[in-house]
Amino acid sequence: METDEAQQVERPEKQHFEWWHHSHPTFAGITGFFAGMLFVTALPGAFIGILRLLFSYETASSLFPLVLIALVLPITMLVKRKTRRFAQFMFIGMVVTALATLGVASLVLYFMAGT
Repeated sequence: METDEAQQVERPEKQHFEWWHHSHPTFAGITGFFAGMLFVTALPGAFIGILRLLFSYETASSLFPLVLIALVLPITMLVKRKTRRFAQFMFIGMVVTALATLGVASLVLYFMAGT
């Protein structure tokens, strides 16, 4: 038979890291947005780097479109209700990062080639 003190001691051990996703209401939004940014910037670079280490340049270039298979992850996260909010912010981060990158690249090309 356990005492109340022993039960109270056991409870924090079972819920060791449960606070991290409940502590702040914007946690899913912030982490989803930055995950989307990393998804657009780091994932394609890492994928082509690994392909280039394993294959020749021509083969790696032809296999690079397979990086689009990675879009299955955020799409499946949209389906499940528990991860939907994270996935929505992840898509926002992906779109904003892609637009900012394309906007800066177009301005750089305009000023370098246009002048």
